[in-house]
Amino acid sequence: MTAPDPSGAPLGPAGAEPPAPAPQPPSALAELLTAADPVRPVLTAECPVVDTGGVAAVAAHVARLAPYVDALNATDNPAAHAHASNVAIAIALKSLGVEPILQVVCRDKNRLALQSDIVGAALHGVTAISCLTGDDVTAGDEPEARRVFDLDGVQLIRAAASLAHGRFLSGRPLEPPPPLLIGAVENPAAPPFEYRVRRALKKAAAGARFLQLQICYRPEHLEAFCSLAASAGLTRGTALLPTIALVKGARALRFMNDHVPGIAVPEETVTRVEGASDQREAAYLLALEQARHALAQPGVRGLHLADFRHDSSVARLASDLGLPVDRTAPGESALAR
Repeated sequence: MTAPDPSGAPLGPAGAEPPAPAPQPPSALAELLTAADPVRPVLTAECPVVDTGGVAAVAAHVARLAPYVDALNATDNPAAHAHASNVAIAIALKSLGVEPILQVVCRDKNRLALQSDIVGAALHGVTAISCLTGDDVTAGDEPEARRVFDLDGVQLIRAAASLAHGRFLSGRPLEPPPPLLIGAVENPAAPPFEYRVRRALKKAAAGARFLQLQICYRPEHLEAFCSLAASAGLTRGTALLPTIALVKGARALRFMNDHVPGIAVPEETVTRVEGASDQREAAYLLALEQARHALAQPGVRGLHLADFRHDSSVARLASDLGLPVDRTAPGESALAR
């Protein structure tokens, strides 16, 4: 004898466990990042920040980027500036047919709120996350904001891994556990260089399966990082995604060098673009050169794009790299492309 619940669905015999949910198949992004022999490199990109305009504002970015990338990062108050929430943007991206990567930053929230964001987003099918410690509040436009940093990046990765194994940090069960694909970030060009690989190993040991690397304008530093990462065993279970910045010209390069912590742009690189007859073209060719160099490094499974041009450069880059230029999310139209 079974009794109906308020929705009309049978509950089953008293005391019986509900049937286990069918396992979710891995996402296309997870397959590309974790397969022993991936069919092609991955392309991910930042979704530009949104403050207002509804889902239509997100859709405008999706229309430009979605055909050429495998996932878009839903950022979490980047550079310590307040924007529409990471979870809201991630859910909007998912509804538009794009796989989101939910960035989760430790600066603004304690462990309760961080876990809540992760499991709440997972309820909507957002299962790829990137764990960051986050820039200090002094990097933003509200430096009087209170820092939280209840967890750091490595501890947040461990928390996410615990959720993926069916436990909150308190030990309370989480069943069924969300099928999380956990990632993080690392900077291959920030000294001390050897420490960066050791820190990346800690993130991998905590559960990170991919690392989106900070923009690096010194190819020798990226080469050294990837080589040491491979020899240390990091890349056996953790994919590397170097970031390529698509900028309009030398002014943007100088701004990054002068104002963005962790990024150094050699003067000769700035001069190369600045002295070109067409700075936009020279800046694009620099990005293409960096992309090809990055993809040749050991352990690199793809690229992460930071598009500051907001034109057709992402499409051009994907084409010039020989990558697919009409990705389609299973069962979704991504704005009927």
